[in-house]
Amino acid sequence: MDAEQLTVKTKLAFGIGATGEAATNWIFSGITFFFYNQVLGLSGSLTGFAVLIAIIFDAISDPVMGSISDRFKSKWGRRHPFMFFAPFPTVLAICLMFFPPDGLSNYGLFAWLIGTTIILRVSITLFAVPHLALGAELSEDYIERSRVMSYNNLLGYMGVIIMHIFAWFLVFPNFSGEEIGQLNQAAYTPIVIFSTILIAVCILSSAYFTRDRIPYLKQPLDSTPKISPMDLLQDIIGALGNRNYLRLVAGMFFITLLIGTHETLAIYMGTFFWELSPTQIGLLVINNILGFGLGFAITARLHQRFDKPVIMVVSVIVLSIFWSAAVNLRLLGLAPENSSTNLVIFIIFFGSITSVGGSVLNISVMSALADIADEHELNTGVRQEGVFYAARTLFAKTSSGIGHVVAGLALDFINFPTNSKPGEISNETIFHLGLIDGPFAMIWGLIAAFFYARYKITKQSHQKIKADLQIKNL
Repeated sequence: MDAEQLTVKTKLAFGIGATGEAATNWIFSGITFFFYNQVLGLSGSLTGFAVLIAIIFDAISDPVMGSISDRFKSKWGRRHPFMFFAPFPTVLAICLMFFPPDGLSNYGLFAWLIGTTIILRVSITLFAVPHLALGAELSEDYIERSRVMSYNNLLGYMGVIIMHIFAWFLVFPNFSGEEIGQLNQAAYTPIVIFSTILIAVCILSSAYFTRDRIPYLKQPLDSTPKISPMDLLQDIIGALGNRNYLRLVAGMFFITLLIGTHETLAIYMGTFFWELSPTQIGLLVINNILGFGLGFAITARLHQRFDKPVIMVVSVIVLSIFWSAAVNLRLLGLAPENSSTNLVIFIIFFGSITSVGGSVLNISVMSALADIADEHELNTGVRQEGVFYAARTLFAKTSSGIGHVVAGLALDFINFPTNSKPGEISNETIFHLGLIDGPFAMIWGLIAAFFYARYKITKQSHQKIKADLQIKNL
């Protein structure tokens, strides 16, 4: 097989790994905060701060893992050994997180969440960073990279969709009794079992079915020294010296505030703000099916016609405005009645547009990171896909982390009660919840657009980078 030839099989094999990663992130960002706050009764602030502590470990582990995988030497290449190992501690961490020992005090529960969160996030780093770095190595073409990342994006959201459907259609509606299903602790057991199987199968499949590409991937130079702490630090500092990388990192930081706040509060909004049934919340998955499917179909074509900086700016503005649109209209008294079918359609309409923007943005940023790796190689002579993609995995995980922190502090600030039930919370508290998920969250995405607008690698400049690299490598 020619080194430049990428079959659909290879793209699917690469992308299926994102299904496992996304299922892991869904478990953490979609239900963990709610589980500890509303089901186990841990305060919003303590739940948020538990994650904040884990973010510190993320800030260290992600770039370190990127540098290690860039420098790692083995007969299985730089990336695959970590990809094969990662699902085992990841699955263990999820089980520990949702089955804490009985009789823990409030602070005992706080400590348990800290420990299991650290294990989970470090474990998924072992897969996510090498996996995305592998994706950057599969092709050197400006447009083909967008196609590779389109598969990764589409199959990643398949993980979200699968978990959403399983939880909201098959589990929560069947654990209602006198409670809403998501407030019943027993309902989380089948979700944990299903998710761990899905995660392990997807991650191991991705590692196994992309192993045939190892001979075509770039390897560390023989002169590359053994890994040392100083080398890792120099790799990270070197990456941060790239201005285009810094612009993307700044944009990703503010996007984490947007995404993290929305994702953490999503279950609160569906349950308490909109007063939807579990099945109605389940129907909101149509947002992702329509939006991310369209994003998969159009992003590479958009990159052929427009430069990536333009696409990133437009898509982040669409994402920011439409994700808050339904809530903002409700705050103005312009949304359909709670629990109604018209309301579900109303939310799906705005959510689908949001998903298109999010899909196009995610693909564009991941493709742009591969272009930055080329620019960095031209300037320094070193390939550092792992370090550059560590930023993406860091902020993907940090988004849920920062979202937990922001949401936790905000929920305590507005005195949102634990062990609540829909319809029993004051209108003032519900209005304040809407302010957090609406105009407050929207602001961060608009700030991100400013930084994405400053990213400078275009199709034309990337062609020059590639030409200069070819000359340099002769």
